[in-house]
Amino acid sequence: MDDRSRRLLKTLIERYIVEGQPVGSRSLSKFSGLDLSPATIRNVMSDLEELGLVASPHTSAGRIPTPKGYRLFVDTLLTMQPLAPEQTAMLQEGLTADAPSRIMSHAASLLSSLSQFAGVVTSARRAGVFRHLEFLRLGERRLLLILVTPEGDVHNKVIQTDRDYPVEALVEAGNYLTTHYAGLSLDEVNRRLRQELVRLREDVSRLMLKAVEEGGAALTDASGALVISGERRLLEVSELSDDMSRLRQLFDLFEQKTMLSQLLTSTSTAQGIQIFIGGESALVPVEELSIVTAPYEVDGRVVGTLGVIGPTRMAYDRVIPIVDITARMVTAALSHLQSDEPLNE
Repeated sequence: MDDRSRRLLKTLIERYIVEGQPVGSRSLSKFSGLDLSPATIRNVMSDLEELGLVASPHTSAGRIPTPKGYRLFVDTLLTMQPLAPEQTAMLQEGLTADAPSRIMSHAASLLSSLSQFAGVVTSARRAGVFRHLEFLRLGERRLLLILVTPEGDVHNKVIQTDRDYPVEALVEAGNYLTTHYAGLSLDEVNRRLRQELVRLREDVSRLMLKAVEEGGAALTDASGALVISGERRLLEVSELSDDMSRLRQLFDLFEQKTMLSQLLTSTSTAQGIQIFIGGESALVPVEELSIVTAPYEVDGRVVGTLGVIGPTRMAYDRVIPIVDITARMVTAALSHLQSDEPLNE
C-alpha cells in the first residue's frame, strides 16, 4: 500500500474504535487531513476491501476493519498512548501486597478497571519446587508443614505422623531438606532421599519422606492458578452482547478456562507483548475477541502471564501500555517479596 492508503486505513480504524459505526467517505476526508475527493476515497476503500483489510456491512455504505486490517494496524500503524499519571499511581498503590496470590488478584482487577474489559492473570504450572521448608509442632503427632516457593508464595499443610517428634528432630529435618534440596522438584527430592536413607537416622528420614509426599500435594494444588476479573464488562460491548450464540461462546471460554489457560501459558515463553486478534489463536477462536498479554518475572525467570481480553474494537494504543506496565510492576512487586524473609511476612 502507498502512504495515502495507509493513512486512510489508520483513520478508518481509529474512527471505528471510537464510534463503533461503519466509517464513510465524509468522515475519512474530515479526520485524515487529506485533500481527497469522495470518489478517490471510495476507490481507495475498494482497494483495501479487495486486500481483505476492510469490509462493507450490508446495512451501510461505510466500512469497518477486518481482523486482518486490525493486525496491519497494530503491527505497523499504531501510535502508543502513555499512561496517565493517575493510572500509574493506581497500579503502584494496588500492587503492594504481602503474598503473590494477592498480587495476582489485584493485578487482574486493575487490568480490568484501567482497560474497562476483562483482566486475566495466570501463574505458570510447574512441578512442586520449594526454596524453604520448615516444620512447626501443633500437638501430639500433628505438624504444620510450611513450604515457600521460589516465587515467595507460602503454603501450609497440616500433616499427621505415626509418632511424636521432638522439636530438635523437626529443626534437623527442615534444615536438611532446605540446605540440600531447595530448588529441586519434589519428585527429584523423593528419588534422592530414598537413595540416601542409609546415611540418615530412620526417624528423621521418615519425617522427610512424609514432608515430600504431603508437600507435593500442597504445591500441586496451588499451581497454575488463573484469575479473571471484570468479564461482565464485556456485556457492555455491543458487538459481543447483541448475538446470543456469540455470548454463550464467550462465557463458555471464561467458565471452562482450559483454552484460555493454555493460550496464556503458551505465551509465557515469548518476549514482551503478544496480541491475538479476532480468533488468530485456535485456542480462543472468537472472531470478535482480541487478547493482549505480557509475561511477568521473578529474578529474571518468567513465572506467569497477564493480559486484557476485549473486543477486536479495543483501543490498542491505550490497552497495550496498560498490559506492559502492569507486567513490569507485577515483576517488581514479586521480586521485592522474593528478597524479603518469607516467614516474616
